[in-house]
Amino acid sequence: MVLIDALHINTGGGKAMLDYLVYKLELQDIKCYYLFDYRIKNNTYKIKPSNEVVYIKAGLWNRFIFYYTNRKKFKSIFCLANIPPSLKIKCKVITYFHSVQYFSLTENDSSILKFMFALKSLFLKNAINNSSVWLVQTDLVKEGLDDKFKIGIDKILVMPFYPPFSESKIIVNKEPFTYLYVSAANPHKNHKRLIESFCTFYDKHNKGRLILTVGKEFIDVLNLIDEKLKSKYPIENLGYIERNDLLKHYQSSEYLIFPSLTESFGLGLVEAIENNCKIMGADLPYTYAVCKPSIVFDPSCSCSILEAFEYSLEKSIPESTSIISNKIDEVINMITKY
Repeated sequence: MVLIDALHINTGGGKAMLDYLVYKLELQDIKCYYLFDYRIKNNTYKIKPSNEVVYIKAGLWNRFIFYYTNRKKFKSIFCLANIPPSLKIKCKVITYFHSVQYFSLTENDSSILKFMFALKSLFLKNAINNSSVWLVQTDLVKEGLDDKFKIGIDKILVMPFYPPFSESKIIVNKEPFTYLYVSAANPHKNHKRLIESFCTFYDKHNKGRLILTVGKEFIDVLNLIDEKLKSKYPIENLGYIERNDLLKHYQSSEYLIFPSLTESFGLGLVEAIENNCKIMGADLPYTYAVCKPSIVFDPSCSCSILEAFEYSLEKSIPESTSIISNKIDEVINMITKY
């Protein structure tokens, strides 16, 4: 039996990856046991009767008790959220590591977040040898993981996987000078600088529309958006939006702008290229790890973001291209091959 340990995944890109993995596994004749965060209990996963599912409250102690109780039950374990089991299990253990915040926190991150990741790093160091193999999304993450934790390059494999959009795409004409940013509004996502730069751009050129996906929990950014809307700036906030509902926005937007200061993968970059958006991306390694963007800028500089907006008004901007491929089949083969 294969254990899929997704205990610490409940939102965002990690949740999209989990949904896709479960969908693909349930199409195959593989006996699976799923360990899920209780916060996703209302999900409508179509799990075969032959497979097992348990929902528990995420936490180190609850996870330890689960592994101690079930330590002889599995032939293969796939941990999806960065950290292997906290005790040695006598089977193949594969850990999917996808959080660069373990080794690339920025000055914009709070002291609380830095302290939290310091504690997580200590825990991870103690559990390093409990994983046989590590999978990551890009060479950039591979290098950072090995530099930080000295795992050994031979034990870290680059195997990105991500859910493609439905093949039955909506046919929508691109709206010129539309700039979509698909992201939550954590500080390192850089929304405030982006919004101010866009408004300066609009003041100068009276062109463009900025489309965001900021959820209700990000009060400061929402207040800034409301302030700009009152001043008649063309900013649209979709709020939290289901992935399938994003399709029409990708299809109709000319550009995806991605000013994040740090990123492990940037799923939005891949999704946007899949839907023929041109990428205006941060001139940082994570961008070049997944694509060849159309326009780049310094995400820490408002003037640079403004210049990128202005450059997008030019004709003959080159198309963006992806440089990664979806390795979901290889991942499944690895985790199910005892």
